Amino acid sequence: MMLESIFAGFGGQGVMLMGQLLAYSGMYEGKNVSWFPSYGPEMRGGTANCSVVVSDEPVGSPVISEPHVLVAMNRPSLEKFEGMVKSGGMIFYNSSLIDIKPKRTDIKAIPVPANEIAGELGNARVANMVVMGAILKSTGVVKVDTVMKVLTEKVLTGKKKDLVDVNRAALQKGMELVS
Repeated sequence: MMLESIFAGFGGQGVMLMGQLLAYSGMYEGKNVSWFPSYGPEMRGGTANCSVVVSDEPVGSPVISEPHVLVAMNRPSLEKFEGMVKSGGMIFYNSSLIDIKPKRTDIKAIPVPANEIAGELGNARVANMVVMGAILKSTGVVKVDTVMKVLTEKVLTGKKKDLVDVNRAALQKGMELVS
């Protein structure tokens, strides 16, 4: 099993964190991973994306030309990367901010109203975790329990410890969006 994915959006939307979570979770599960970040001119507000490979086999290169999965948190990211997705792949797009649907018919397009759900949960910053839940449920690339373990041990430590519950709820809501 190998999953190649690209996470893209504006700086500050948590796309790098989603990629890191997937990579760390893969490592926790004994898989081979690569995480390759790319930033625009400024981190917050500029464009940011990362490529992540999670595989049972050694990863030959962190560079991805045809991802199985694209996560587009904003419209420019959808427009930039849609054409790269492998035929039969999946595009998860933040339908709260993207007012168009992917044009391709040879992929599965999954709208995720991430900002709306995060708002309902009372924390706009967990929009990325809503999308992450949808990805985990749709791909099965890593276990949700592993992602939560990484969140609690590596990310949400110290002063951020009180954010564990809202992140868990966001992951759950995202999982409930997909069948």
